Amino acid sequence: EVQLVESGGGLVQAGGSLRLSCAASGFTFDDYAIGWFRQAPGKEREGVSCISSSDGSTYYADSVEGRFTISRDNAKNTVYLEMNSLKPEDTAVYYCAARRYVCSTYGYDYWGQGTQVTVSS
Repeated sequence: EVQLVESGGGLVQAGGSLRLSCAASGFTFDDYAIGWFRQAPGKEREGVSCISSSDGSTYYADSVEGRFTISRDNAKNTVYLEMNSLKPEDTAVYYCAARRYVCSTYGYDYWGQGTQVTVSS
């Protein structure tokens, strides 16, 4: 059974930090790029960051560039999203998703259930 399980969300004050984790199972993790997406109430889902499977190339939305860092530990089948200098506009449900090999804005095969991040002002 394929599973992507997010954890690490919570309530934090503006300027604070959180580290999200995405634990994967049921598929060949090394062959998949992992993306983080978020969706705030009343807004469309947006891509936040992604890390490829092969060379570990990383991508960030302009809104999080310089504040968020994505990384992966293939030995643990886990991807992390380190979020620093959080802003109230970062409040959303954060999802991780997997697609083969390279990052993209579409074509993700597997999705997690999401973890809530709330940033208070």
